[in-house]
Amino acid sequence: MVAELCALDFAKWFVAWAENIDAEVSNLKVQKLLYYAQGTHLAERGRPLFADPLEAWAHGPVVSNVYHEFKRFGKSPIDADAVLDDSFDWDDFKDAEPVLLKTWDTYGSLAAWALRERTHRESPWRNAFDESRTKTITADQLEAFFCRAR
Repeated sequence: MVAELCALDFAKWFVAWAENIDAEVSNLKVQKLLYYAQGTHLAERGRPLFADPLEAWAHGPVVSNVYHEFKRFGKSPIDADAVLDDSFDWDDFKDAEPVLLKTWDTYGSLAAWALRERTHRESPWRNAFDESRTKTITADQLEAFFCRAR
């Protein structure tokens, strides 16, 4: 099931989860949660959670298409009612749920800016960031970092 889901699906899971527990996520925060979920999944299962590339942007790791989907919310919390529709189904995430819950339990209580600062101290973003052009944070970089961090 995981292979069929994309980063936007997992971003919507984080939005739905936050709504479910009366928390909030902004675009900045959901980007960092995707980064941590991808790294955790790579370290624990040896394969990516999603195929979409993570890019090293000025404010940390970003999945470009997810950013553009949610940019209308600016710095405000993402409105779950505006992004979730009848096609969202918790059962679609059963295989990935342990990683998603672990990611939320570890990073969900942190503010978006704190997550941004944290990713700036970590080698996957630092090694990929280039002010002059957008570069991809590779799965190999993520897996190596998150395996060491375990």
